[in-house]
Amino acid sequence: MKNFMNSFKSNLFLSVGTFLILLFLATAIFSLSISYNEANQISLVDKFQDPSFLHFLGTDESGADLFKKIAIGTRISLTIAFTVVLISLIIGLVYGSYSGYKGGKTDAFMMRALDLFYSFPGFLLALALVCVLGPSIRNLILALSITGWTGFARLVRGEVLHLKEQDFVQAAKAVGCSQWRIVTLYIWPNMTGVLLVQSTFALAGTLIVESGLSFLGLGAPAHVPTWGSLLNSGKFYLVEAPHIAFFPGLCIVLLVLGFNLVGDGLKQVLDPKKASVV
Repeated sequence: MKNFMNSFKSNLFLSVGTFLILLFLATAIFSLSISYNEANQISLVDKFQDPSFLHFLGTDESGADLFKKIAIGTRISLTIAFTVVLISLIIGLVYGSYSGYKGGKTDAFMMRALDLFYSFPGFLLALALVCVLGPSIRNLILALSITGWTGFARLVRGEVLHLKEQDFVQAAKAVGCSQWRIVTLYIWPNMTGVLLVQSTFALAGTLIVESGLSFLGLGAPAHVPTWGSLLNSGKFYLVEAPHIAFFPGLCIVLLVLGFNLVGDGLKQVLDPKKASVV
């Protein structure tokens, strides 16, 4: 544990990525004190104002404070991303573990079923599902979860195929441990690192897809400000008020960068070979 913490502190990717994520988490927590009505408060006298002490990130076309909208958008985006990745992780963990541990025809059938999901681009499948279900946060989470669990399932299946042949698993079988006990107590704890790395990259990917769908008007309801919807409204004012689109876009870039940096950093810290090279 001490070596892990030392590696954490000395790893630039992990340090910068963690700082960015914590910054946005703090913003999301702060947004709990902001109501939707307050964020959407119209003041035509103050519209298109540049960033100032009164309006930290300026105002939009309706005179509403852009920082308040972005803060709420941060909370919405992080809530959707963490929920989707958690659901995807649970489904992928169960599906991949069962497929990899059973092996044989069961594994072959489950992997062919999984291949069906890979035959459709994830973004287009999520777009089609949201169009059918209707735009809402709940439907967006459902659509992204349906398309996001497959990566976890493949990863878990590969890890289970490797770990179930190890001596400690064979020893557990020899003393009569049940399959459920072997998977949960001996196999799952040994794939924590790879799942953590995969989860950070999945969070980054989910944020991009969520922002894209919100940009198309298929995310949260109209009264709920999100980064994608702010980008969409800001595209009409790129000349007179570029900050309306710039700051939401910058938030997407920085948070996605933060999760990717943490993923790369964890990969280096958890893999001694890679950690020693960097």
